[in-house]
Amino acid sequence: MRSEHVRLFQTLPHACGYYAERTAQNLVIDPAAPQLDRLYGPALERGFRRAGGHLYFPHCPECHACTPCRIDALHFEPDRSQRRCLKRNADLVVTECQAGYNAERHALYENYLRQRHPGGGMDEADASDFRRFLTAPWSPTVFLEFRQRQRLLGVAVTDICRSSLSAVYTFFDPGESARGLGTFAILQQVALARRRNLPWVYLGFWIEGHPKMDYKRRFRPLQLRTAEGWATMP
Repeated sequence: MRSEHVRLFQTLPHACGYYAERTAQNLVIDPAAPQLDRLYGPALERGFRRAGGHLYFPHCPECHACTPCRIDALHFEPDRSQRRCLKRNADLVVTECQAGYNAERHALYENYLRQRHPGGGMDEADASDFRRFLTAPWSPTVFLEFRQRQRLLGVAVTDICRSSLSAVYTFFDPGESARGLGTFAILQQVALARRRNLPWVYLGFWIEGHPKMDYKRRFRPLQLRTAEGWATMP
């Protein structure tokens, strides 16, 4: 990804999704660029993340808490808690499906947002919101569906690039919280990366000390992107 070929835009300040008292800004690769599909993999390597049709990187003048992170999938070994999660969900069938909207997925997505993110601005998501947030015409997206018999319990929105995989978003039945489906989704994405011999699973951003981010450090080896490049978390 050569900077002279790609336009970057900076967003206006907006509410931070992690700290209520802070504002945030992002750098966004030109969403109209015709080569976004080819830029995606190199953008992940540089710490960018996909949300809908946008590739963005946090660029907040007074805060640098968001740190890109990725799992070393080929050397990953589940810990005891993760092995228990796999055993707990051994009755689920995991299927790699074409990405896209359908009524069953949308109902699960709506229920998840209402229960897990009430009042967050996303809890009344219609069909267009579903498509706009989870997919993009240029993105190499698949949906990993988790089913107990015929019942859909979860969906892991997963982008598969030439040398990596990106865990974009996961939504699941809130009534099945004891299963640990968020952890299960990442374990399945690591398994998918290994089957395809892809070395990295990108998890977006890690924030040191933030309770909603602490789970990511359990997927080791975990790499963080610093000013010097990628380095394995000690």
